[in-house]
Amino acid sequence: MSERPIDPIAIDIGEVLQKSVTSLYSSLVTRPTGRAVRMAIETQLHGAGTLSLSLIDFSEVVIIDFSCADEVVAKLLQQFLADEARDAFFVFRGVHEPHRDQIEVVLARQGLAAVLETEPDRFELVGVHSGDEGSAWRTLEERGTVEPEEVEGLFTGDQRAALDSLVGRGLAFRSPQSGRIHALSQLVAHLL
Repeated sequence: MSERPIDPIAIDIGEVLQKSVTSLYSSLVTRPTGRAVRMAIETQLHGAGTLSLSLIDFSEVVIIDFSCADEVVAKLLQQFLADEARDAFFVFRGVHEPHRDQIEVVLARQGLAAVLETEPDRFELVGVHSGDEGSAWRTLEERGTVEPEEVEGLFTGDQRAALDSLVGRGLAFRSPQSGRIHALSQLVAHLL
C-alpha cells in the first residue's frame, strides 16, 4: 500500500505570475496575463515526462477573472486531456470564494471537471460530472486508495463505469503497475 505511483509537481501561481508578467500584483485579470501564466505552467510540465500530477496553487492569487480562469484552468485541462501521449493530472489548491465561481463557470462552459482543495485537507469535485461520478469520487476520496479486488464490492455497476470515467477524465489515477485507483488528494498529500 506504500506505492508512490507519481511524484507530484507543486506550481505556485503567485510565483509564476510574478515571473511571467513581471508584476508585483497577485491578480489574474486579463486574458494575456492568464495566457502567459498558462504557458509558463506548460513549460514546467513538458519537462515532467509522459506521466505527471500537478498541484496548481492559487493561495497567493487575490483576484481571478473569467478570462484568466479559462486560460489557466480550462485550457490547461483541455490541452493535457487531449494529449494522448501524456497522462496529466491536476489538483487546484487554495481555491477560495474570490476565484471559485469563475473557475466553476469556465469548467461548466467547457464540460470539464476538476479536483479543488478549498480548505486545508478539504477536496471537492467541481464542474460537469454525473451523479454516479460524484458518488464514486466521494467513495474514493474517503478511502484514498482502492485495490482492484475491492472495486466490485465498493461500487455498483454504474459507479464502476463512473470510476473508469473519472480515471479517463484525469480526476482519479489508476496505477499501471498495481491497478490501484488513487484519489488525487492522497497523491498530493505530502505537498500540502
